[in-house]
Amino acid sequence: NCRGDEAALEAEVNGNWTPQEKALHEARLKAKAKRRVRKSSSRSESLSESLSGELADGDSYSSKGKVPVPNDRKSRTGKGRGLPKKGGAGGKGVWGAAGMVYEVEEPDVKDPNYDEVGDTVYATVVPEVDERELEKTVNPIVREYFEHGDTKEVQMLLKELNLGHHKYEFSSLAVSLSLEGKASHRELTSRLLRDLVGKVLSESDMARAFDKILKELPDLMLDTPEAPQMLGQFIARAIADHALPMAFLDRYKGKVDCDHARAALDRAAVLLSMKREMVRLDNVWGVGGGLRPVKHLVKEMNFLLKEYLVSGEVKEAERCLRDLEVPHFHHELVYEAVVMVLESKGDTAVKMCKLLQAFWKIGLITVDQMNRGFQRVYDELPEINLDVPHAHSIMESFTDLCYQESVITKQLRDSCPSRGRKRFVSEGDGGLIKN
Repeated sequence: NCRGDEAALEAEVNGNWTPQEKALHEARLKAKAKRRVRKSSSRSESLSESLSGELADGDSYSSKGKVPVPNDRKSRTGKGRGLPKKGGAGGKGVWGAAGMVYEVEEPDVKDPNYDEVGDTVYATVVPEVDERELEKTVNPIVREYFEHGDTKEVQMLLKELNLGHHKYEFSSLAVSLSLEGKASHRELTSRLLRDLVGKVLSESDMARAFDKILKELPDLMLDTPEAPQMLGQFIARAIADHALPMAFLDRYKGKVDCDHARAALDRAAVLLSMKREMVRLDNVWGVGGGLRPVKHLVKEMNFLLKEYLVSGEVKEAERCLRDLEVPHFHHELVYEAVVMVLESKGDTAVKMCKLLQAFWKIGLITVDQMNRGFQRVYDELPEINLDVPHAHSIMESFTDLCYQESVITKQLRDSCPSRGRKRFVSEGDGGLIKN
């Protein structure tokens, strides 16, 4: 009957429908035929699955057209091989089921990180300092060392740097910087070279550094004319401190063409041939600055003032005071100068006032150092008065003179202690005080 209906319908279509309606109808018929084929194939699959399920387990059901059983591990789409699902314990990008133990994976030989030994060690690699950046890296370390004077800190910083085959140049740069600095800087540099040998640098590295300095001596003299003599002292001190080999000077005998280098080597040879010979030349730089003991500084300042009283040369006294390099200790000079005025006679007060005035004007002695020096004398005036009976009156007149010359402030002059005990002329003089 169905086939007869389709034939009648086809006849009707051929007789009455337009070509567009006829094409649309044919497309519908083809789609309907495809659905029939798909439906028949799915029924055959579900039937085979149900049959296999009944043989394996009588309680299992097909997932197509029946109520699914709770916790059913079979696919509910009606497709697939009928195997249980993984339950979230597998698949791409997951760790697997809880408690699963994985086997030890053998390293792949083709892996670029493969190590034959098996123990891979990771270390921080510091790149070697470029020769063009060496001076910028070393100069701040040396200048900071001139401030704190701690050689151990310099050793630690050098170990962190990778100077490579340029490490000997650290010594040459340190010596070059100290030649432009003060005597205390050169003393600190000599100590640094002594402490670096055997820990960061070797004697051969140090010899290489001094070889380079000898070659650069003409350029160093442009800024420091006394560089040959200073370099000779550096070489002598380094040999005495066992930082340079003993045969360093012997290598240059008869082989030096530069006059400046010859002068430096001759200076070193003279210092090493002195009476004490190989005793460490600790005083080759004068041990400037606060490295000197206090007693030595007091002795130097006393000698400075006595030499000034004899010669009267303010410039020489200024040079000697600057060479001591102890601006924080200049109050001692003020104290010693005032005590000399109290203990001496003649025009000592005028000369000392002139000296203090000169130091005050050029800023060599600050107001704090000046006040502290005078205050120390004020505090010790009762004890000084035991040896100098007229100390109070001399002190008052000297402070007035210094105030008139603008050496001290009015407040400091007014704080000068007056004489403790007043003596009257007689009992009936009407209370007049003896001058």
